[in-house]
Amino acid sequence: MTRQFALVWAITFVTFFAAFQLFPTVPLRLRALGASLAESGRFMSLFTAGSALGALFTGPLGDRVGHRRLIVLSASLYALFLGAYAVMPVRGGFYLLAFPHGVVWSGLLTATMASLSHVLPEDRRADGLSLYGLASPGGVIVGPLLGLWIHQHWGFAPIGWYLAVMFLALAALGTTLPKDQPHRRPEGFQWPDASALGPSLVLFCVALGYGALGSYTAQEALALGMSLPSAFLSFMAVGMVLMRIAMLRRGFGRRPIRKLPAMLAGALAGMILLAALPGGTARHIASAVLYGAGYSMVHTLLNAKLLETADPKRRGAAFGALLFAFDSGIGLGSFSLGWIIGGYGYRMGWALGAVAVLASLPMAMRLSRH
Repeated sequence: MTRQFALVWAITFVTFFAAFQLFPTVPLRLRALGASLAESGRFMSLFTAGSALGALFTGPLGDRVGHRRLIVLSASLYALFLGAYAVMPVRGGFYLLAFPHGVVWSGLLTATMASLSHVLPEDRRADGLSLYGLASPGGVIVGPLLGLWIHQHWGFAPIGWYLAVMFLALAALGTTLPKDQPHRRPEGFQWPDASALGPSLVLFCVALGYGALGSYTAQEALALGMSLPSAFLSFMAVGMVLMRIAMLRRGFGRRPIRKLPAMLAGALAGMILLAALPGGTARHIASAVLYGAGYSMVHTLLNAKLLETADPKRRGAAFGALLFAFDSGIGLGSFSLGWIIGGYGYRMGWALGAVAVLASLPMAMRLSRH
């Protein structure tokens, strides 16, 4: 636990703490502005489309200009978008800003992930990534709970304003990161090598099922009259934290990627329970803990694989490819499953999400063997 590692951890925690107040409350704001249930998921679709396509460029950009510079710039621009949402009077403005906002988000995530290569020793990367992975679910546990509480008591605008201030603080925090040495090349951006393909395919399939969870689990909870609308997202993060703590105690062994199929099976079981169990709050909590336990380690194991196999001069590009797969899957999943949910109900959407997770298993098994 070095100062540099703690700083990267803190930046990631604040990023997800803020973002996961935004993701479940923007659809509610859109509904208040006249959007239908199916339409309310389009913000997430456009946002993740911007993040997915942007990651193909912001990843190599961080390699070229420096990851610290990209973190500071992205966090500053992120604050401007949040301030704009706070005063936006029509839902069309949200859709207009969602795509470039996603591009900025991709820059923040790819640069933060790539900066881990400067602070994690090679022989402790899996353990370090597991500890680092507590940052994002830690933010997800409290973010939706606080964001939905603020929205219910004071509306959406205060969320946008105070999160804008938080991202300005994040930009200031980023200036204290250690300087990294960008790989300047006269030939321009470098695209990821072939080692990123398999992990990207797995994460794309997982993201298809994950895509509707952020936009629609809180809406289902409100429709059922649940007292805790953020139950699924908050307890998903609890499952993520519990699994990471367990893995830190147990260890990862010499080949962490061998655990990937088992983790995907846990996420699949969680989606099946969400679609099949009766009831409301208990169903959300039980399925969320199981889903989160498996889902959280998928990112850790794939990130460890990339840190091991990707060209060191193209790590930003490799993580950009992984983020492209993840966010394009989220965008497509949010749009398509949102359409299914709008026409056929929530449970049908969750069932199709489980099918998407199931589709990731063949490639995951291949990665675990090789």
